[in-house]
Amino acid sequence: MATHRFRPTRYHNVIGTAEPCLVVADGDTVITDTIDASGLDANEVQAMRGPNPMTGPFFIEGAEPGDTLAVDIIRLTPSRATGWTYSPLAVTVLDPAAIMSRPENQRAVWDIDAEAGTVRLREPPTALRNFVAPLQPMIGCFGVAPAIGQALSTATSAQNGGNMDYRLFAPGTTAWFPVAVPGALFYLGDGHACQGDGEIVGTGIETSFEMEVAFRVLKRRITWPRGETADDIFTIGNARPLDQALQHATTEMLQWLSEDYGLDARAASHVMGQVVRYDIGNVFNPAYTVACRIAKRWLHAT
Repeated sequence: MATHRFRPTRYHNVIGTAEPCLVVADGDTVITDTIDASGLDANEVQAMRGPNPMTGPFFIEGAEPGDTLAVDIIRLTPSRATGWTYSPLAVTVLDPAAIMSRPENQRAVWDIDAEAGTVRLREPPTALRNFVAPLQPMIGCFGVAPAIGQALSTATSAQNGGNMDYRLFAPGTTAWFPVAVPGALFYLGDGHACQGDGEIVGTGIETSFEMEVAFRVLKRRITWPRGETADDIFTIGNARPLDQALQHATTEMLQWLSEDYGLDARAASHVMGQVVRYDIGNVFNPAYTVACRIAKRWLHAT
């Protein structure tokens, strides 16, 4: 198992079958740089146009269609001291009457204090002069190449992952993706210094990062992305309308409980019906994201 330090010179606005930027072995770790959602690098230089330019793709030896790529998110370190967001709230999360009085879009700069672990508006309105949010790095967009030669925009998401903007895709989480092409062809980027559920202003606090991830090839088949933290397991559905995303996530969790925890459909329904938690990922972009999450403590009791 090796650790690779990769410095990208090109980026991608789609996730698809492309020439690999680096070939790594199963079990290897990669440390690499990502630029922000608008294409600004660590020096705030425009390195690529948006949306969500990706670093990659990384070819993982041994990954074949039908396998699962497990990605351990080890470290997400902001590589500059500023980020940006938009306001006001997105039209997708407001009643129609509220949209009529909605102010124009405005871009705001945030200062990132890595030592203090905080983020704050550089020029806050008076009502927010004491508002300080925690620095909580996460990956907004990442995934593997989809099947049949598709190239999917980094503005959206699907079974291969993509722009899910789910807050638990953070250090300490392992993300699972269904492999559809040889080598998996993994991409990552769109790092957020902080973000609430839903990405309801159309951005997190967008900034550039140094990201460290490790790869493992699992000889098993999944349909939708999955994830695991120290405390929870979760499954992801990406679709619009929101209920379809929820259906995908719930079906994937039902399958997981059958495969790994020996629960038939009736037993799984008893557990899920009482302890499932649904989290909202992205509700701004073309496909919405829902996570179906269960605390591991309930599964240890089965």
